[in-house]
Amino acid sequence: MRAIALPVKSLDEAKGRLASVLSPLERAALTLAMLEDVLDATLLLPGWETWVVSPDESVLEVAAGRGATPMPEEQPPLAQAIRQAEEEALALHLDAFAVLLPDTPLVTAAALTRAVHTLGPVVLAPAADETGTNLLLRRPPVAIPSSFGKDSYRRHLEEAAQRDVPVAVIDHAELAFDLDLPDDILTVVNDRRAGRTREVLRALDVSIRVPPATGAR
Repeated sequence: MRAIALPVKSLDEAKGRLASVLSPLERAALTLAMLEDVLDATLLLPGWETWVVSPDESVLEVAAGRGATPMPEEQPPLAQAIRQAEEEALALHLDAFAVLLPDTPLVTAAALTRAVHTLGPVVLAPAADETGTNLLLRRPPVAIPSSFGKDSYRRHLEEAAQRDVPVAVIDHAELAFDLDLPDDILTVVNDRRAGRTREVLRALDVSIRVPPATGAR
């Protein structure tokens, strides 16, 4: 048995770094749209269950409605929510367990399929800036501890090195992109692929609110 977990914050707290261009309600709509786009990809993975971990009832309802397994978050923050999913993975004796951050709305089933078919006990997909980790796959789930948060990519590499565990690093643009800053909005809006995230951002006409050169991550 294999599972991929998507940890989602409460809609009231999600995407705070976009507060300069999006209202709280708009950020909530964006978060749900991104979740649905990511679910479009994860639910097509044969032999993999999708778990959605969140304290938000609306998020869990979307997950259940799409056929994913809703997992009410017992305790924040993100690291604790991921730990909760890891404990479930261990209790179920999963062969493989992945964590995918759901602010990756450009991810595709093809990119995810290539990632989960990559050989090795640990597979990492770093964010484009190579500081964060967008995907962490472990076989078994205890191959290395997760360490999501600031500079997580380096920490995951260090954890693997300390344990002498081989790591495969995958470089797929669809997995490297995460929507975190106002500039990222333009990337999605200008992307030619259809998706709920793009539709929501275009409907809100957010592009005109994004100032030029909002700065580095």
